[in-house]
Amino acid sequence: MSEVSRRDVLRNIALSATLGGLSADAAQHVHHAAAEEKKASGVYKPKAFNGHEYRTVGALSEMIIPGAKAAGAAEFIDLLASGNPEFLAIFTGGIAWMDRRVTPNFVDAGKAEQTALLDQIAYRKNDSPELGAGIRFFEWARKMAADAYYTSKAGMEELGYKGNVGMTEFKIPQEAIDWAVKRSPFGG
Repeated sequence: MSEVSRRDVLRNIALSATLGGLSADAAQHVHHAAAEEKKASGVYKPKAFNGHEYRTVGALSEMIIPGAKAAGAAEFIDLLASGNPEFLAIFTGGIAWMDRRVTPNFVDAGKAEQTALLDQIAYRKNDSPELGAGIRFFEWARKMAADAYYTSKAGMEELGYKGNVGMTEFKIPQEAIDWAVKRSPFGG
């Protein structure tokens, strides 16, 4: 049996993200790969994005979810983009689209300009020929920032996720039981 390379694994994970599903195990693999890169050289070096694109992904992720940049969202998205040309095109195209709408570009624009642009593309109700591409890109950026953050150590701590640990007992709050029984065909 042939050995699967890390690049092959990342490519398959990126493909699954593009198709709409990224498992927690796959996300952990991406976070681990980014951490290994940082450990080896002291800093993460983007694999898919140029410096400007990488900074933009980091800033945009942070605007979507405060703490996402420190949690490694840009590294996470860059690693996925390095394994999938379609995924990379979504981000590079979206960043270029945003850069054309603010001065000098999205990441270097003032907060007011950045926020005004995001306010336009954050809602599907604003869909138009002018904003449609930006809205579709922002949907991707929002999903990926959330995936990156909430599968990171910081995001899991925020959610209170304790991991796959044994429990001596599992208690269901009585209010939850009462609510479920009331809604069931057997309830009163």
